[in-house]
Amino acid sequence: MQPLRAAWALAAAALCCLLVLLLHARLLREGQLAAGTCEIVTLDRDSSQPRRTIARQTARCACKKGQIAGTTRARPACVDARIVRTKQWCEMLPCLEDEGCDLLVNRSGWTCTQPGGRVKTTTAL
Repeated sequence: MQPLRAAWALAAAALCCLLVLLLHARLLREGQLAAGTCEIVTLDRDSSQPRRTIARQTARCACKKGQIAGTTRARPACVDARIVRTKQWCEMLPCLEDEGCDLLVNRSGWTCTQPGGRVKTTTAL
């Protein structure tokens, strides 16, 4: 009788472990980002002021060691943490290819200047 009880206990423990592993794998698939990638979580635009649009964007990133969330070619991206630490924003190539990048005077962000003269200003929080 004792070996039968032990076999049932072992089978129950194995079943519990299998269920926990399956649940853990499903949770990882649903909510995880691949290493080194970002996704936009929220994007709000306010055009209430004439000739001006204020956009606020929140991104979620899964950056590798030594990287931090930033912006590359006007999209959220993982960039070298040194760029953010030293506030050398233009080194992460935040503007589109045909735009010029300039640091703001107080280094709180950058501007992207389009060929036609339109300027987009970004401040980092």
